[in-house]
Amino acid sequence: MLIRRLTSLTIGVVLLASVVVRTDAQNRSSVAPRKPNVLFIAVDDLNHWVRHLGRNDQVITPNIDRLAKRGVTFSHAYCAAPICNPSRAALMSGLRPSTTGVYDNGTDWRPVVPESITLPTHFRKNGYTVAGAGKIYHGGYDRRGEFDDYLRKEGGGRCNLIGDNDGVGGIKFAPLDCGDEDLPDYKIASWIMDQLNQKHDKPFFLAAGLHKPHMPWNVPKKYFDMYPLEKIKLPPHREDDLDDIPAEGVRMAKQSGDHERILKSGRWKEAVQAYLATITYTDMNIGRLLDALDRSAYRDNTIIVFFGDHGWNLGEKQHWRKFALWEESTRAPFIWVAPGVTKAGSVSNRTVDFMSIYPTLAELCGLPIPQHVEGVSIKSLLANPSAKWDGPALTTHGFGNHAVRTEKWRYIRYNNGGEELYDEDQDQYEWKNLANDGKFASVKKELAKHMPKINKPRPPSTVKDSDPGESDEHKERRRNRRRQTGQQPAKKQNEN
Repeated sequence: MLIRRLTSLTIGVVLLASVVVRTDAQNRSSVAPRKPNVLFIAVDDLNHWVRHLGRNDQVITPNIDRLAKRGVTFSHAYCAAPICNPSRAALMSGLRPSTTGVYDNGTDWRPVVPESITLPTHFRKNGYTVAGAGKIYHGGYDRRGEFDDYLRKEGGGRCNLIGDNDGVGGIKFAPLDCGDEDLPDYKIASWIMDQLNQKHDKPFFLAAGLHKPHMPWNVPKKYFDMYPLEKIKLPPHREDDLDDIPAEGVRMAKQSGDHERILKSGRWKEAVQAYLATITYTDMNIGRLLDALDRSAYRDNTIIVFFGDHGWNLGEKQHWRKFALWEESTRAPFIWVAPGVTKAGSVSNRTVDFMSIYPTLAELCGLPIPQHVEGVSIKSLLANPSAKWDGPALTTHGFGNHAVRTEKWRYIRYNNGGEELYDEDQDQYEWKNLANDGKFASVKKELAKHMPKINKPRPPSTVKDSDPGESDEHKERRRNRRRQTGQQPAKKQNEN
């Protein structure tokens, strides 16, 4: 009898335990998996001169190339605007420059872009901790209220220029007598690394904005030494490259007078050397960020998106800086690592633009894509880089000036009717403008369908006349912009 009772009791305990275990397992399985984290890396003025893209075989970028091997790199990725402020305002808000009227560095985007719709705010509203350091938005137009935490003081050590010459005109460059840690980007990377080393109870969105290779191209001398001047190769160029360019394109190329000064100085190779050296300094900081992520607990659940905010010309088409609608000014690196989605070492040759960043991050993280967002998610290309893709890249520079880039064509149309058309399969350096050849009329007509239907004027209250210390070329550029849009100058404000 006693044995029968004990047996019944034992069976009851076992059954109860099995129910508890099964219920606990069911509860665990019903808990939603933790959302992925985001490491958002924006690099200022980094064109497509990174080794894995093959445009410049001199450049030394082992860490950016290491990142490319971890995920999907887009070989043809383009900015929404070839200027810092409108490019960043567009990709962070989801609204193109032609929609907001933010076309240049002197236009404050904050009055026309509500804080409630931006990328950081969207992630905060959906349960993410959002933190950032460095240049995410342009200059003084940051809206730090979108972040839970932000590095307020980047600082920098004591650095001295080596030699007496700091460049040619507005193209500033010279090696420095200092260490890596003495530049602000090092401190920006260190702050992000510290965030990665902390325990996070919620998914995080970490934004790292590196300033270099934005001018001045001043980095420690050891980076210049990696590029012996006698081995520097100039970018492919032609002396007659502007002969078939419409007047508006020529004006954009020549308005600052940089190329003439560079030629006269005989220092073209030195400028290229300095830009390459500055890229390699930036690459060092990218490596530090990747190493910190790999050491952290978040490596396998963190999405990485890496991009340059636009391209840069170094004498191609007799043009320097950005401020143009050609390939060099608009194309930049674009790399994605999305655990469970991307395959290591993949390359997509599809043409995309950086307006895809907002919707793609939202989709990857299981967040709704806001209705206002004008870009298209490229998640399908992350999973299958060769998937069918019909969308072109669209770039705007100033009021009514646009470029449409497909895998085969670049079509530029200026607000005065001037046009350029290039067959990128046959003419990767855009040396032969086909726009005036009648047999390509149907091509232009088809590409023109992708131009913005609305071109919003620049907000009048933010159009500046001039600023103390502003260069003559910037003043002239501003006057030209006002003539194009009919705007009147308003109150002065600082421009970076």
